[in-house]
Order: sequence, then structure tokens, then C-alpha cells
Amino acid sequence: MSPQFVVRTGWPDGSIGEEAVLAQDAGLARAEVERRGGHVFEIRRKGLALSGGGRGRKGRIKMSAFLIFNQEMIALLKAGLPVVHSFDILLERQQSPVLRRVLGEVKERINSGASISEAFAEQGNLFPRLYATSLKAGEKSGEIESVLRRYLKYQKTVMGLSRKVVSTLVYPAILILLSVILIAILMTVVIPKFQDFFGEFGGELPLLTVVVIRTAGFLRNNILWIAAGLGAAGFFGSRYLKTAAGSEWGDRILLRIPIIGGIFRRFGITQFTRSLATLLGGGTPLVPALENAGDAIGNRFLSRRVRDVVPRVREGGELWKALEDTNLFTNLTIEMVKVGEQSGALEEMLSSVSEFYDEEIDTLLARVISFVEPVILVIMGGVIMTILLSVYLPIFRLMSQVKG
Repeated sequence: MSPQFVVRTGWPDGSIGEEAVLAQDAGLARAEVERRGGHVFEIRRKGLALSGGGRGRKGRIKMSAFLIFNQEMIALLKAGLPVVHSFDILLERQQSPVLRRVLGEVKERINSGASISEAFAEQGNLFPRLYATSLKAGEKSGEIESVLRRYLKYQKTVMGLSRKVVSTLVYPAILILLSVILIAILMTVVIPKFQDFFGEFGGELPLLTVVVIRTAGFLRNNILWIAAGLGAAGFFGSRYLKTAAGSEWGDRILLRIPIIGGIFRRFGITQFTRSLATLLGGGTPLVPALENAGDAIGNRFLSRRVRDVVPRVREGGELWKALEDTNLFTNLTIEMVKVGEQSGALEEMLSSVSEFYDEEIDTLLARVISFVEPVILVIMGGVIMTILLSVYLPIFRLMSQVKG
């Protein structure tokens, strides 16, 4: 049975969609869609994905193993070994079983006459599209080693920045989670016990205590329904966010969150500018480089808006003007791209933008931590203090009555 490829296609009527195509390889799948008048934006093979993406039926490749493979490939190429010979050596000593199996498929395609870039591209979403495009540019220029080195530097920088963003946001998330758990325990376990205690003494309870007790009673009596509702909402929400429309909607909302949205917006910009600079530096023409740089953006909403500017650039429009019309890129990015186009130093200007926003993201992350931590502590502390105060107010009233 022929493998199945998922093809993202633009049609003459302006519509864009995805469809599954059965073909022996990606080239035949592309030819089938183009025969029907479509323009292929992206083609990927179903089944496998890099770690961090979906899990295929054969498993998934860890990004660390993939980077090590490329580091060793660069070392062998620098030593003067031919590309195919270097590939054979790395395949024999590959420790990751999934990567070894996939590289075996790539080797079969190379032996059957395909180029290395074509063989990797036919693996679909297993490897980043940017990787196959970089290899293709290296094959044309005869500088695969320098192209791989540039790609490896790009991937390490992006991964390091991603880890920094995630690790910075982990602590506030844990703080919120622990506070919610503590409040839930107080409301469902502690407060009901005090309710029985207060009932033995009778008398009128303070308004704050009544509100807290009734809220706790509602939560305790309906905890299963609430848990089921939250579980269902989480399940269907996650399913929706895995769809193309859902993931784009979620990424669009993410960009609108105060402060945090600015960080993710700059992170998307630096992904775009760095990947575009990497491709241009490797010799890839602007239009295909722009298509692949758009796909390299993790934010689906930003990615789609960048892909929307490709037709304008293909028709001869200026890149900076097309990016400016999206209203998503900062003035600095637009001005640097404009200067780069006019001076012929677009790669250098894009790299400068990436470096600038790397530093700005670090600054914003530090600012977020310094701002979010006290805000979370104050809010959660206020909620917990309110609950405890509702418990102690009746006790103070009882003590004053006893003394009286």
C-alpha cells in the first residue's frame, strides 16, 4: 500500500485546505495536486514526528538525537568524507532505534537515485521542513557542511530560547496550581467541619462566614459534576486546539494576553527572522525561503499571516511592505527588513533583529517574573485569608460572648 501524504494546497479560487494523497513519494503526491491546478504550500508524510509533535505508529525521534546526528555529520564532512559515505557511517552507529529505522528509509531513497534533501523531505513532518530546504540549498551551492552548521546553530538557539520561555513560566504556573489545591482543600474539607461546629452553638453567623460556608457546601455537593464538567471541557478543548482552526485560534488568543502575549509575539518574530536569515545565508531564493520561514514559526496564527505575504513577494512586491500590512510585526522589524532589502544585506539585518529580540525576551521574562510572582501571592493570599477570616470571625464572636 502506498504511503499517505497530507498536502496543504492553495487553489485558483483563493481557498486553502488540506487533503490526504496516496502516492509512492512526496514528489508524486505534489505532482498529483499540481495536475489538478493546485499550488502546494506544504506536504508531509503521515506516521512519524519529531519529539514535541504528534506520536506516530512507529514512535518519534528525540530532537537531541537528531541534533547529535547533524553534529557528527558536520564533523565527518569537515574531515573530507563524501556525504553518502558519511551518511552510511552515521547510520551504522546510530543508537536511537527510531532514528536508525528512519535513516534507513532515507538511505534507500538515496540509493534509488534521490538527493539527500529529497529523501529527507519525503519523510514529511518527521524532520523540520527548514532542514530539507537547507540541505537543498547546500546541494546546489556545494557547501552542505556550512549549511548544516548554520542550521544547527539556528536550531540550538531556538531550542534554548524555547526552554528559557517555558522554564520562566513554569514557576508561576506551579504557584497557581498549589494555591488552587490549597483553596480546594479548605473549601471542601476544612470549612464543612467548621460548619458542623458552628451549628452546635447556634446563633447568627457573620455574612462573610455564611457566604463562604454556602460556597463550600455547593462545591462539596456538586464536586463530581464540577469535576466531570471541567474534565469534559478540557478534553473537548484539547481536541479542538489540535485542529488547524483551533490551534490558530488558541495562538491568536495567546498573542492578546497582556505582557505574556508580547513575549510570544517576539518569540515568533525571532523564529521567523532567524530561519529566514539561515535559508538566505545558505543560498535559498527569497520566495521559497519565505515559505519555509513561515512554517518554522511555532505560532500558527503568525505562521499563516506570514504565508499570506508570499504571493505578494512572488509577484514582485517588497517584503517589508507586505510584512507591514499584516500589522503583526514591530516597527523595528519592518525598518530593518526595509534597510536590508534596499542595501542588499537582508540576511545581516534579519540576524540583527533576531539577536535584538533574544535580549529583549530575556528582559521581558525577568520583568514577568518580578511582576507575576507578587501579584499571584497577593491574590491567592487574599483568597486564603478571606476563607480563614470567615472561620475565625464566629470564633471571636463566641469568645466575646463567653467573656461577657
